[in-house]
Formats: sequence, structure tokens, C-alpha cells
Amino acid sequence: MILQVEQGVGPYGDVEPRAFTLGEQRLDVVQIIDRWLSPAYGYFKVAASDNARYILRHDTASDQWEMTLFQSPGTPP
Repeated sequence: MILQVEQGVGPYGDVEPRAFTLGEQRLDVVQIIDRWLSPAYGYFKVAASDNARYILRHDTASDQWEMTLFQSPGTPP
């Protein structure tokens, strides 16, 4: 699923998600739990303002973001 993401600069000079729109709902990134970076993609496991967790993928060449995983609140990690 392609997402619209508000992004900022992370501690390594890479882009990182700050908020994203899912359908009509804008969700703030409350915490970046983990990140995996490569020259082609950045993956970010985030906790969002809806108390769910997501893995977001950033394609550096096209500057597009995708949601690759959704974990609802209350689901064990």
C-alpha cells in the first residue's frame, strides 16, 4: 500500500517518517522502534498515534513509501 508520509531527517542523514496518512486518517509516528537502512531502501518499524505498529518502507530512488506490515494494538510482538 502506497502512503503519503511526512518525513524528516534522521540521525544518520537519511529520511525518516514523522507522520503518515492511512486512508483519511493522519497518524503521527510516536516512536521509531527499529530501522534497517540500505542504499536502495529504508525500513522503519514504528509505533503510531493509533497505538498500532507498522513497518514502513522508503524507496530512495522513487522517494515513495509503502506499508509492509500492520500490527493492531494488543497483538503480541
